[in-house]
Order: sequence, then C-alpha cells, then structure tokens
Amino acid sequence: MKHVSGRPVRLGPRSVAALVLVSFIGIIAFCWPLFADADSAVTSHAGDAPWLFAALLPLLVAVVIATIADCGMDAKAVAMLGVLAAVGAALRPLGAGTAGLEPMFFLMVLSGRVLGPGFGFVLGAVTMFASALLTGGVGPWMPFQMLSMGWFTMGAGLLPGPRRLRGRGELLMLSAYGFVAAFAYGTVMNLQGWVLLQGLSSGISFEPGAPLHENLVRFLAYVVATSLGWDLGRAALTVVLTLTIGSTLLKALRRATRRANFEAQVTFEGAERAAPGEPPHRTYVTYERK
Repeated sequence: MKHVSGRPVRLGPRSVAALVLVSFIGIIAFCWPLFADADSAVTSHAGDAPWLFAALLPLLVAVVIATIADCGMDAKAVAMLGVLAAVGAALRPLGAGTAGLEPMFFLMVLSGRVLGPGFGFVLGAVTMFASALLTGGVGPWMPFQMLSMGWFTMGAGLLPGPRRLRGRGELLMLSAYGFVAAFAYGTVMNLQGWVLLQGLSSGISFEPGAPLHENLVRFLAYVVATSLGWDLGRAALTVVLTLTIGSTLLKALRRATRRANFEAQVTFEGAERAAPGEPPHRTYVTYERK
C-alpha cells in the first residue's frame, strides 16, 4: 500500500494560463493611465471600472474551471471556497476604517497557503467582492480591490515548502510575507486612486501625459504622505494574528481540505483472475492523492 501526498491544489497548465491572462489584464488596467497622452479623452479609472469588472467575472470562473480540470476536484472544494469567502467578508467590517486594522488579510494569507495559488486568487477576489456587497463599498475601486486581493492571496500559495515546511518556520515565513504583501496591496490600490487626483497642481498629484519617471516620483510621495501609516497597521495586525493563532487555523484548514475534496483515491493493481484450482492472486491497493 502506497500513500502519495502533495499540495492540496496544484497548478496545472490550464490554471497557469488562466492566471497569467487575468493578471496581464489586471496590470494593464492599473497602469495604462501612466502611459496615456495628456489630451486623451479618458485618463482615469472611473470610466474603465465597469469594463474591468465585466471582464473579471468570467475570468475568475475560468480560473476555477481550469483548476478543477487540472486537479479533478469536485463540488465540495468549490463549496469550501464559498465558506472561506463568506468568513473573510464578515471579518472585513471588524477592522476596516480603524488605522488599517483588517483581520481578513490574515485569513487570506493562511487560506492561500493551504489552497494554493489558483484557488487562492479566486478566494481573494470573491472575498473582496462579497465584502463590498456586505459593507456597501461598491464603487469604481471594487474590481481593482478584487484583483489586488487575488494577487495577495495567490502570492501566499506560491510560497516555497508547501509539503515539508511546517511549524514555527512556516509561521515566520507567512508572517514575513503578510507584512510585505500588506504594503504591496496598499501601494497597488494607491495607484488606482492616485490617478483620479489630476489637475491639483500639487507635488503629489497625477499629471496626465507627464514623463513616466516624474509621475513615479509623485506617486512615491503620495504613498508616503497618505497611506504608509495605514498600511503599517494592516501589516502589523497580520503578523500578530499569524504568529498567535496561525498554527491552529492552518491545521483546521488542512483538515477541512482533506475532508472536502482531497481524500486519497483508491486504485487496484494486480487484480488478475486466478486459474481454476489456484489460490487468488494478491491484490495491491494504492492510495494516491492527486
């Protein structure tokens, strides 16, 4: 009898292709105003948000379908994804608006670690969508938040050592990632809001058509002046929660994934029919987790 264990949700070729496509579209959506001419009809994200949202939903479905097709998972895995998204959405109002303390980021880090990058990306995006509906935070920023949270959660699923690294070392790695990624999330979202600040004639506002390096300097000043402290609160809370209760939650998530959809599949080898008068041939049972 053989037991083969692996990452609960691995990336296959179709999953990689879907994630690359949605990430490519997301990067274009965030960055295109930096390269637009000053006399362009539209140089902000206010007008492109509905189009981005319309493109994002089918792409999220495509990532889920590709991941299921690559890994052979069933509906119970999708149900677990929905439960985690609901929990994350419920956590967001507990801290949002208070010095950047947002406990949902801690859950996204651990969930991405357990579910892997494909389902992690979908979980982050769906969680942000559900929380926006719950808190009334629907606006032109919502599809950009969905993309940013998807990347945030996917990054946790791409961290090394998914099979062997456990215990204190894993928690320290997840804490370090959560700290850095919390700032990265805030910086990416600042890019979406910053391009709306045009024509203010200040040293930190976006200037359509200005050279790229000048706008990047303005953007850096904008980040330092407006959101660095907010991102620090988010990063610190993520680290504290990961180090204190991360081990317990990781065990619970891994146990839930095994029960939901990652049970070992049974195959029979060597089950040949014995000739009349001979004892039955030995049958080997192989347990394999795909």
